[in-house]
Amino acid sequence: MKKLILILGLLLPLSVLAQPFYIDWHKVSGGGGVSTGGAFSLSGTIGQHDASTPMTNSSYVLTGGFWALYTVQTPGAPKLSITLSNGQAKVYWPSPSIGYSLQSTTNILTPNWITPPQTVTDTGVIKYILVNPPAGNNFYRLVYP
Repeated sequence: MKKLILILGLLLPLSVLAQPFYIDWHKVSGGGGVSTGGAFSLSGTIGQHDASTPMTNSSYVLTGGFWALYTVQTPGAPKLSITLSNGQAKVYWPSPSIGYSLQSTTNILTPNWITPPQTVTDTGVIKYILVNPPAGNNFYRLVYP
């Protein structure tokens, strides 16, 4: 009888471990980073909110997807960067940057570089424009005429 109780006692934990297990939902999450080499810089983020319809609640809206704004670093030009600022993207570079002007295009493969319509603000430390989230891609660069 003691052997039977001992065997049942040893088998009981095995039955607990044999419970079905499944993951019905998952997401890759993480942060972002910058990688540089020579005159090139690559900035990226993973684990953003799912690229789907916006999540809304009361007066807040969270729109998913991936960054659609990119900088193209021109060799010898001041460093051009993009950050989020109060729901808008801030495209910025150091000030003073005498002689440099900002250009944008929506297609990097067949670029038609134009001056963005936003007004450039100069704080004395940085120059910047604020951009609303675009429907497609926008690429930015600094050029010296």
